[in-house]
Amino acid sequence: MNRLTTSWGSFELARHPQDPRDTLRAWDAADEYLLRRLHGEVEGPAVPLSGTVAVLGDRWGALSVSLAAHHPVVQITDSWLSQRATLDNLARNGVDPETVRLLTSRDTPPERIDVLLVRVPKTLSLLQDQLHRLAPALHEGTVVLGTGMVREIHTSTLRLFERLIGPTRTSLAVKKARLVSAVPAPQQAAEANPWPMRYDLPEGIGPLSGRPVTNHAGVFCADRLDVGTRFLLGHLPARSGPEHVVDLGCGNGVVGTAAALANPGARVTFADESFSALASARATFRENVPGGEAEFVAGDALSALEDASADLVLTNPPFHSHQATTDATARRMFADARRVLRPGGELWVVGNRHLGYHVRLRRLFGSCEVVAGEPRFVVLRAVRRAGR
Repeated sequence: MNRLTTSWGSFELARHPQDPRDTLRAWDAADEYLLRRLHGEVEGPAVPLSGTVAVLGDRWGALSVSLAAHHPVVQITDSWLSQRATLDNLARNGVDPETVRLLTSRDTPPERIDVLLVRVPKTLSLLQDQLHRLAPALHEGTVVLGTGMVREIHTSTLRLFERLIGPTRTSLAVKKARLVSAVPAPQQAAEANPWPMRYDLPEGIGPLSGRPVTNHAGVFCADRLDVGTRFLLGHLPARSGPEHVVDLGCGNGVVGTAAALANPGARVTFADESFSALASARATFRENVPGGEAEFVAGDALSALEDASADLVLTNPPFHSHQATTDATARRMFADARRVLRPGGELWVVGNRHLGYHVRLRRLFGSCEVVAGEPRFVVLRAVRRAGR
């Protein structure tokens, strides 16, 4: 936990979930730069926070908490973790949680937005989709400000603001952060939103060969099947009977859907912290397994599932948190999988060989088997033993 000092006050902030080994803060120089701009300390006069103030993509609640102490805001995010961190940080600083209206990236946006603050996301596709969805709520007097680290704001980012919002400029860099300012042009002709994207999967990948998949913006490898998932699909375990299968970090849901097709008796849970991922998985599953039994759960790893409730967990864990490379997410996923598996239940993991997941899995499960390998990827199997 660290303290963010702003012109509106000082706030104790933490990421969610808190991990004493995690040294990453709940804000960065881009958040600080935007807050200073709003207060009129840099780049121009103070911005009146009146009407509906919408905060898009606030990663851990730093912007929402800082502003909500003085003016209600609407936070729009694709991340369950961001929502949870925001609620925790509001409580931590004694700010009324009712001052922040929490919306997901899939919810209907406000009808009118007077101040739009955008934390530029890692993926351009998510920004594209969200600007498409929010543009109708903007008017000629709407203040639109974006922020991000220099490595996150590219020429393509500015062009996107220009096309979907209006005339756009960027600031000088401060502490490797930049601001983006756009002037809404409501008369500007609207272009069609290309999201969600739908395509047919390649042949030779098992039960899902040639079948359709749906991807909402921001989902990992939304325009193609990623290599790691493809490798896992080619080595899924042969199972049968009425068992509970979990697609952990499900993305567009192809792994869990393939498992359901291979075993019609299975009940599948798709779990992800991304609301767009869950929407993608739901669409993919419903189209390919009509009438199949499934649930779609937003949360941190498998926090919403009961102990010893699953027979098989399948996962291709991420090793990034926004721009930071970290194995913290994978560690939580593996530990949660062990908790959720019944004795004799199995965790199957695909990952880059150099990540060394087998070491972590052996510590947790007592053993780990390499099911398949190639120069870049491995598929690992760990079994939950009774008494462990």
